[in-house]
Amino acid sequence: ELVLKVRIQSPNLRENDFIEIELDRQELTYKELLRVSCRELGVNPEHVQKIRKLPNTMLRKDKDVARLQDFQELELVLTVSDKNLLFRVPTLSEQSGYNMKASELTY
Repeated sequence: ELVLKVRIQSPNLRENDFIEIELDRQELTYKELLRVSCRELGVNPEHVQKIRKLPNTMLRKDKDVARLQDFQELELVLTVSDKNLLFRVPTLSEQSGYNMKASELTY
């Protein structure tokens, strides 16, 4: 696994901490990075304008993602500024740490 630090680029957010995400090294693509980052941060992928490797490099393609190193810091740059439009509530099965088999247990 490749571990990356990701956050939303926004000086307006009260808390702008990084979270760590894990990507399978066999699936290091831009699309997979976008999917996992958005799921973990609760952002609609349609609102991501670009992914920036800090301090100042834009990721554009799969080769850029393949060069990433463990614990590199990335920011999602969003296209809209209205916080109400940006964030979506992830479904229960998308939430980190959700266990589908545990949810099927009956008591």
